[in-house]
Amino acid sequence: MEKYNALYAQSGGVTAVINASACGVIQAAREHGDKINKVLAARNGIVGALTEDLIDTSFESNADIAGLRYTPAGAFGSCRHKLGSLEKHRKQYERLVEVFEAHHIRYFFYNGGGDSQDTAYKVSQISKELGYPITCIGIPKTVDNDLPFTDNSPGFGSVAKYVAVSIREAGMDVASMALTSTKVFILEVMGRHAGWIAAAGGLAAEQEGDSPHVILFPEIPLNTQAFLQRVQACVKKYDYCSIVVSEGIKNPDGTFISESGLVDAFGHKQLGGVAPVIAKLVKENLGYKYHWALADYLQRAARHIASKTDVDQAYALGRAAVEMALAGKNAVMPIIVREQGATYQWSIGEAPLEKVANVEVKMPREYITEDGFGITEACRRYLSPLIQGEDYPPYRNGLPAYVKLKNLPVEKKLSTTFEVA
Repeated sequence: MEKYNALYAQSGGVTAVINASACGVIQAAREHGDKINKVLAARNGIVGALTEDLIDTSFESNADIAGLRYTPAGAFGSCRHKLGSLEKHRKQYERLVEVFEAHHIRYFFYNGGGDSQDTAYKVSQISKELGYPITCIGIPKTVDNDLPFTDNSPGFGSVAKYVAVSIREAGMDVASMALTSTKVFILEVMGRHAGWIAAAGGLAAEQEGDSPHVILFPEIPLNTQAFLQRVQACVKKYDYCSIVVSEGIKNPDGTFISESGLVDAFGHKQLGGVAPVIAKLVKENLGYKYHWALADYLQRAARHIASKTDVDQAYALGRAAVEMALAGKNAVMPIIVREQGATYQWSIGEAPLEKVANVEVKMPREYITEDGFGITEACRRYLSPLIQGEDYPPYRNGLPAYVKLKNLPVEKKLSTTFEVA
């Protein structure tokens, strides 16, 4: 029986554990060498697949592939490039199938968020139409934790742990200087429409007075007067106030507070930094000395403090993707299923890509306190298991010893080139 190749690609923002999923895919495929010939990787995500810029992972040692499990970022590169509808962008989908056929690729594993799952689904459909059927399995990934069906999204648990640790540590710093120095500290975290990452900061507040004292969610329009009253009350009671703010918080009219007027590659409005806006609001109205910080890429790259639960789940989903493909399943995404019971347990399920694509899950209102500035016990019960456990990388000379792959190119076989707009 002829063996075919598999293609792995990752798209969108990278995470501390996306490489753990890649590790799971490649290791599982190597164990099924009787069915899968090679695992190729698209350099820089779907752009590499379109331009026939492929990597042969068979040149990587077993040790280096295993090292991906503890290495952050995207080992094969990533991109922000949305293919869009079949009607408007048919040539791009046809090009993908052309590249797959030229390189004997019959399995496509696409690791990403909602846009990536949409692409994987459409490839599975058009490939049948073009007479070269491709088994397409999506692998969930997004720090925003906004994918449907899956209990949580790989990448989120580690960001959640980083944010909770950071606001606890920064809060202790501010508290120690509050008498004569900074009164207000603001940590801006990711989250355009969903406040999951900001909510994770609330895990640090285990007792009355613990940091953070205020969380600002995209789901709750900012009430300026109520916010300023809350900050003032905290400073009077605790000597300082620490705040976690999501980048996507909005005005009562629905506009982003920090809109810069630009759009990114997906057409999403570019946000310009909300922490300094909130800091200015505090300074002008209350006069408190402040400091602010942007977690930015640090929160999603922090593999040194990753959640073990997150690492284990990301790896398991990569392996499950291969097992599902070889079991004859197509156009599905393996998901995390939270089991019922007093203690946290999880298993792997599946969801159809057709229903996953382009659906965004926001924070339930019952996870946010009535005043809109904190998390409820129900939210804490949901979030807490996701940050459990430590899975430290090996260290060398005092620094994490991360893996860097060879990423040797596959020889191109097509005579035509493709320009990605």
